[in-house]
Amino acid sequence: MMHTMAAATTTTTARALRHAPPRAWRWPTLVCAAMMVFSVSAKAGLFDDDEARRAILDIRNRLTQIETESRAKTSTLTESNAQLLEQIQQVRRSLVDLNTQNESLRAEVARLSGLNEQLSRDVAEVQRKQKDISQGVDDRMRRFEPQTVLIDGQEFVAEPEEKKSYDEAMALLRSGDFDKASLALDTFTRKYPKSGYFDSASFWLGNAQYGRRQYAQSIATFRAFITRSPNHQRAPEAMLAMANSQIEVKDRTGARRTLGDLVKNYPASEAAQAGRERLAALK
Repeated sequence: MMHTMAAATTTTTARALRHAPPRAWRWPTLVCAAMMVFSVSAKAGLFDDDEARRAILDIRNRLTQIETESRAKTSTLTESNAQLLEQIQQVRRSLVDLNTQNESLRAEVARLSGLNEQLSRDVAEVQRKQKDISQGVDDRMRRFEPQTVLIDGQEFVAEPEEKKSYDEAMALLRSGDFDKASLALDTFTRKYPKSGYFDSASFWLGNAQYGRRQYAQSIATFRAFITRSPNHQRAPEAMLAMANSQIEVKDRTGARRTLGDLVKNYPASEAAQAGRERLAALK
């Protein structure tokens, strides 16, 4: 706009000069016209500088605004990054805590597993001791309670002390101590005349007497046994043993009679087979 006004002014001045009379072309007139042109041109230049300044200010303001917005965004991004970093650190701390707790749980599980194994061993030991105690109690109770006994094909009920005395006497006989065995068995038959062990004890007493070479006592013991219990399982053996004792005391007649009764009364027994051989030898 300023440039247009200046151009119009210049054009007007030029026209005035062209239409002015030659006399009018004087120095003062030229000077005034030049000054007018310069004044208008100067004003036009002034207006151009103002617009440039305003443009520069606008640019500066825009840059300032952009810078402010950039700083704001940078600040926001920095704050977001800080928050994200804090969250990451919290997650790391949580992971560390979880790992610590996991290790603690593993240690606790291992400890409990060890305790469980120890408890199992303790329970097994307690059960074993309880079983031993129960067995011991049962054994002690059996010492005071009557027991059912099966010996030489005969079943009967025996008192604990009775059974103990018989077992001890038989242990002496099995050891070959005929003196003590004979005394123990004789004592037993006198103490327990109605015992279920009586016949068996009498039979082994005769054998113990034979082992001591008390042949007369052995013959008497076997004869009493056979007379009292002819159907006893060991009756054939008792007759053969009595015949042997009779042979030892040189009673061959008595021995042949005993062997004859053995073969006659118990023909199917092993003792009868041995008796036949002895009887043939005596004849």
